[in-house]
Amino acid sequence: MVDAVVLAGSPNNGPLKECSPVPYEALIPIGSKAMVQYVVEALALARGVNRIVVVGPREELANHLKDDRVRVVPAGSSLLENVQRGLKELPGTRRVLLVSSDIPLITPRAIEDFLELCQDQEADLYYPIVPKEAVDSRFANPVRRTYVSLKEGIFTGGNLFLLNPEVVSRCLPLGEQLVAARKSPLRLCRLVGLGFLIRFLLHRVTLEEAQARVSRLLGIRGVVVISRYPEVGVDVDKPVDLALVARTLQQAS
Repeated sequence: MVDAVVLAGSPNNGPLKECSPVPYEALIPIGSKAMVQYVVEALALARGVNRIVVVGPREELANHLKDDRVRVVPAGSSLLENVQRGLKELPGTRRVLLVSSDIPLITPRAIEDFLELCQDQEADLYYPIVPKEAVDSRFANPVRRTYVSLKEGIFTGGNLFLLNPEVVSRCLPLGEQLVAARKSPLRLCRLVGLGFLIRFLLHRVTLEEAQARVSRLLGIRGVVVISRYPEVGVDVDKPVDLALVARTLQQAS
C-alpha cells in the first residue's frame, strides 16, 4: 500500500482564468465537479492507495472533498513546502504517490497500472512516460502536449510520481529547475551539460541514458516506466485542454 499527496494549491492566474474565474486551478468546475474531485475519487477507488492528503485552500476544498479518507492541509509558498506539508500528515509512510490536481481524466486502473509497473524495481523515484501513439489512439483529435524524442520513440511525461519521502528535500529543488527549464535549451544546457543536450536534440539519447543522467543530477536512484494510459499525461493547462477534458468526461458519463 502507498499513500498519496495531491497538490492543489496552484492559483488560477493563467490562461484558464478566462474559462473560469475561480481562485485556484483545482477548483475549476468540469461538469458537476471541481477538477480536483476527479483526481481524488480515482485515488480513493484505486487498489493499493491508502491515505490521501490534499494540499491547497482548506476551506474551499473542504466543500468539495467529503471522503473521510481525505485530509486537507493548507498550501505553503512553494512546491517543496507543499510536498513537505503533505508528507508531514503521513508519518511512517515509505512510498508516496505525488499527484497533480490537473489530471481529471485519471482513472483508478491507470493508477493501479503505474503502481504495478513500479513493483519490480528498487528506486527512490518512479516517473511515468506515455508513448505518443498511445495518446493519439485514445483521442480522435491531436492532443497538444510537450513531447520528447528518444531513440526508443516519442513520449510525453506523466503527472504523478512514486517517491521515497526521505529523498524529497535533497532532490525536489533541482527537480523543479529541470521541469521549469524543459522548454529552454540554454537553461537545460546549464543543468544537464552541453554534450548530453546536443545528443538529446539529435534524438540519439536512449531512455536508459536519460534515466541515468537525471538520477546522477538528483543524487538518487530514479526509474522511468512506460505507461500505456494517456490519462496519466493529459493535464489541463490551457482552455483547449479544458474543452477536451470536459468533452471526454461528458462522453464517458
